Amino acid sequence: MKTILARALAAALPCLLLGQTAILQVRVVAGEGAVHAPGSRSTSELTVEVTDETGRPVQGAAVSFRLPEQGPGGLFSNGLSTDLVLTGADGRATVTGMRANRTPGPFQIRITVAKDQARAGIVSRQYVSEVRAVPAASAPGAVKKKGRGKWIAVALIAAGAAGGAAIGLTRNGSSPSAGAAPPALSVGPPSISIGKP
Repeated sequence: MKTILARALAAALPCLLLGQTAILQVRVVAGEGAVHAPGSRSTSELTVEVTDETGRPVQGAAVSFRLPEQGPGGLFSNGLSTDLVLTGADGRATVTGMRANRTPGPFQIRITVAKDQARAGIVSRQYVSEVRAVPAASAPGAVKKKGRGKWIAVALIAAGAAGGAAIGLTRNGSSPSAGAAPPALSVGPPSISIGKP
């Protein structure tokens, strides 16, 4: 037991004497499990926090974020599958603006941290959804307007047909009696009626 402790102290002593970080701890504090729409630029941030062996934030640590080369994933805002960010005074590093590709499914962002001689790593699980954004032309409001236009056209055609039938009756020499109701015409929902039902 003494030899193991002595070896650990001997390995850590140069780092302590030079003010270097001996052990890094990294954890995802924001953006874990994010779901990205295919082909869209993400509005969510992926943030990691880097601390030393005592839990204090580590400033100036290099944090590398790496997306998969194939399958679900995407590119970072720099247009590459890898981005490098230095931690701030709070020990945090953030990437934003990832553009998801169009391959649905789960993927992992590999995160590695380096400061002096110390290294650490973690993965963040993300997902490209199968649902695509609805184009503006087929938004619910647009569909309703388009549908209403069709029904107006049907109503106009129906009204024209009823008018034509009335004119045809008059031209054939038979006029409808004064008390008789004009012919009823109805079309499926929404229903349109001309004359008395």
